[in-house]
Amino acid sequence: MLGMSPLIEIWVVAGLGVLVLMFLMSVLARLYRKAGPHEALVVYGFRGTRVVKGHGTIIFPMVENCRELSLELMSFDVAPQQDLYTRQGVAVTVEAVAQIKVKSDTESILTAAEQFLTKTDQEREGLIRLVMEGHLRGIIGQLTVEEIVKQPEMVSDRMRSTCADDMNKMGLEVISFTIKEVRDKNEYILNMGKPDVARIKRDADVAAAEADRDTAIKRALAMRESAVAKAQADQERVLAETLSLAKQAEAQRDLEVKKAQFQETMKKQQAQADKAYDIQTNIMQQQVIAEQVKVQQVEKEQQVKVQEAEINRREKELIATVLKQAEIERQRIETLAAAEKQRLTVEAEGHAASIRQQGEAEAEIIFKKGEAEAKAMNVKAEAYQEYNQAAVIDKLLTGLPDVVRAMASPLANVDKITIVSTGNGDAAGMSKLTGDMAKMAAQVPALFETLSGMSMNELLSKVRLIGDKSPRPDGLPPSEAKTGAAGAGK
Repeated sequence: MLGMSPLIEIWVVAGLGVLVLMFLMSVLARLYRKAGPHEALVVYGFRGTRVVKGHGTIIFPMVENCRELSLELMSFDVAPQQDLYTRQGVAVTVEAVAQIKVKSDTESILTAAEQFLTKTDQEREGLIRLVMEGHLRGIIGQLTVEEIVKQPEMVSDRMRSTCADDMNKMGLEVISFTIKEVRDKNEYILNMGKPDVARIKRDADVAAAEADRDTAIKRALAMRESAVAKAQADQERVLAETLSLAKQAEAQRDLEVKKAQFQETMKKQQAQADKAYDIQTNIMQQQVIAEQVKVQQVEKEQQVKVQEAEINRREKELIATVLKQAEIERQRIETLAAAEKQRLTVEAEGHAASIRQQGEAEAEIIFKKGEAEAKAMNVKAEAYQEYNQAAVIDKLLTGLPDVVRAMASPLANVDKITIVSTGNGDAAGMSKLTGDMAKMAAQVPALFETLSGMSMNELLSKVRLIGDKSPRPDGLPPSEAKTGAAGAGK
């Protein structure tokens, strides 16, 4: 036990020492004050006033004391209750937000401590707001509504520069000043924006119209290029079709021309054959008539005179009717052919080149046909001109039944005839009708004489002359034959 007592005493002493140390440490801990990064300690006492920022210090009790000064950012609204008047005299209401803090240097902290250390946050913000509102009123009075609305940054810069001196005197600095809203009771700001809105809307409409115009132009250009390409393709197609039709028209024209030439040749040969046949027939008829006239010359001299007169009249009639009609028919055909060619030519000029060529080919074909027919008529007219008086007499005598038939043709269309006879003489009843028909037939020679201007006697009297002109079998000329016949008579 005696050996253990010193050890216990040591432990007790050590324990007491630890307790004392812990007490001293707790006392020192309570005396040591630390300043955070968002605050500053203002220590005042027997060592004077000092600022502790970012570290700690020991505050001796009863001889020193300290207070905390916040260095945090203070944000509060600056919204004067009274209207602010601009340079134009317009009353506006401005609402802004100010960001203010205590400067970080020791002098500013001490200045701010002098001004606000014993005041609450609300009191401090109230003092700062009054200063800010006063400066805001002065700045608004120097600006126009347009400048306030359109240049809020300029207002903020002026506020910071204007308030800087007063804030420095209070150890503060303006971090930012932002205008939240500017309004007026007379709708000046609302009306002020209308021209810009109208201009912007107008610019938007103009831009939209220009865009539509550009789109329409591009669409029109694209459509034009498409139409041009299509037109070129159509032109090439039409050109190919035109060339094909032109070749077909040329081939058809050549064929028709050859046909017309062949027909012209055939008609010419036929006309020549007809003319030779008629000439030979006339010669034979002249020989027969000449023989008959020789036998009956003495007995029918008077009849010969009548026949000669009729031959002359018939000759004139044929000249007036057949030859002139042939000439008129030839001229009419040529005129129709030329008119048809001209019409087709005029119509063809309004069409494409292929239609023009085809029309000219058709006109040329029709002209060839008309020319061929005209030539055929000329040949026939020449054949008629070579008819002698015997042919004239033949045509005259052979045409008499047709004339009488034509005069009696109206009676053929009568279904029923009712004759009422009074019995007065022979010219009554059916005999009256037949007598009238006989009189009409008897008037036919007079009709021919009226049309031709030559009597039947003169026409028939020339039959003898025709016989004299015809060649004799014995080879003597007609004059010698007549002399020989006279001598024999004597």
